[in-house]
Amino acid sequence: MKKVTLLILDGFGVGAMEDCKTVKPEDAEANTYKSIRETVDLKIPNLYRLGLEKLVDGTGVPTAAHGKSNLAHYGADTYMGHQELMGSKPGRPQERLMKDIAPGLKAALEASEYKVEYPLDGVPVLLVEKSVVIGDNLESQLGNIINVVCDLNQITFEDACEIGKVVRSNVDTSRVIIFGNTTTTKEIILSTVHEKNPGQWGVDSPKAKVYGPGYRVLHLGYGVDSTKQLAYLAEKKGLPVFRIGKTADVIQAEGYADGVVETKEVLRQFQDKYNSTKEDALFLVNVQETDLAGHKEDSEWYKEVLEEVDRFLSVFIPTLGKGELLIITADHGNDPTIGHSNHTREQTPVLIVGEGVSPVDFGTRKTMADLAATIAEYMEVDKPEYGESFLNLF
Repeated sequence: MKKVTLLILDGFGVGAMEDCKTVKPEDAEANTYKSIRETVDLKIPNLYRLGLEKLVDGTGVPTAAHGKSNLAHYGADTYMGHQELMGSKPGRPQERLMKDIAPGLKAALEASEYKVEYPLDGVPVLLVEKSVVIGDNLESQLGNIINVVCDLNQITFEDACEIGKVVRSNVDTSRVIIFGNTTTTKEIILSTVHEKNPGQWGVDSPKAKVYGPGYRVLHLGYGVDSTKQLAYLAEKKGLPVFRIGKTADVIQAEGYADGVVETKEVLRQFQDKYNSTKEDALFLVNVQETDLAGHKEDSEWYKEVLEEVDRFLSVFIPTLGKGELLIITADHGNDPTIGHSNHTREQTPVLIVGEGVSPVDFGTRKTMADLAATIAEYMEVDKPEYGESFLNLF
C-alpha cells in the first residue's frame, strides 16, 4: 500500500531567494525560520532531527532525506505556490490596483445585472448588491490579488461566488479571492477599508472579523490548468485525494475536502482520515496558522503552531508503514520580523520520511513542482506538466 502525505507548513521559509535583490528587494534579508528562532524560545526537536537544523545551520545528523526548493512562480503567493506544488508552472500575472480597474469592473458587473456603487467617497472600492465589498488585497504582494469580501448575513456564499467569477473574468491578477462570514457585517467590513500603500485600497480582513469559525473562501487563479496537476492525475487513476486545511480551497480536486484552519483540528482530521484509509491514497495537508501568524507579525503565535506540529510528528512518524511517505515542506515564506505583513520570497525546506528512505541531501530543487513529479512517479500516475522527479536520489 502506498500512501503519500504532503504536509505544507504555510509560509515557513528558510531564507531569501537570490533573486530578491531585483524581484522583491524588501525580502532580501528574510528568513522566517531564523527570525522566529531568534525572537522566541522555539522548541521543535523532531523537525531539527529530520534535517531542518542541517538545512539552515549546517549542524546535526538528519534522519530524513532533506533539501530545499526555489520558487518558480513570480513573487511569493499561497495560491501560486500550491499550484506549483501540484506540478504547474504558473505564468506571470499582471499587477493591478482597484484605482485603475474599478471603473471597468463596475461596468462589467452592471452588464451582468448587479447593483454596484462606490460606498466611500473618493475610494476605489466597490459595493455590490449591498453585501459584497471588492478591493485590493492588503496581505499579499502589491497588486497581486483582488478581494471579494462578503457579508454572509446578506448574501449566500454561492451567490457571492458568482459575483467573484465576473471579477475573475475581467482581471488578470494572480488571484481573485471570494470570502466571508456571518460573524461580520457590511458596515464592519467597510469600516476597515484603508489605504495601505499609495493607491492601494482594501479591507483589513483580520479587523473585519472575517476569519474564524464559519469562514468561507474560494480562490480563483490565473492561467492554471488543474487537469495537468498531481491531484487531478491521481484521481484520474482512481486514487483518493484528501485535501485538509487550505489545500481544500486552493487545489482543485473532487475528493474529500475540508478547509479547516485551526492546527489541532487540521492534524486531527488528517490522522483520522489517514488511519481509516486502507488503500493507496494521497493526502494534501496545509497548516495555515503559520501563515496567519506571519501576517500578524506574531512570532509567539508562529512558535506555538510549529511546536504543535512538531509534537504531532513525534507521534505520527513512528506509525508510518511500508510504502508510506511523509513529505514536509512550505509554499513561500512569511517572516514575522521583516517589517511588513506580506509573504516573503524564500526558499522552502523539504524533508522526506518513510521506511527505506535514506537521509540524503538532495540539494536545492529549481522548482517546488519537482515534488509533484516525484510523488507522481512513486504512485505510478501520469507526470504533471512541470517538474522533474528526484525519487532516485533517496
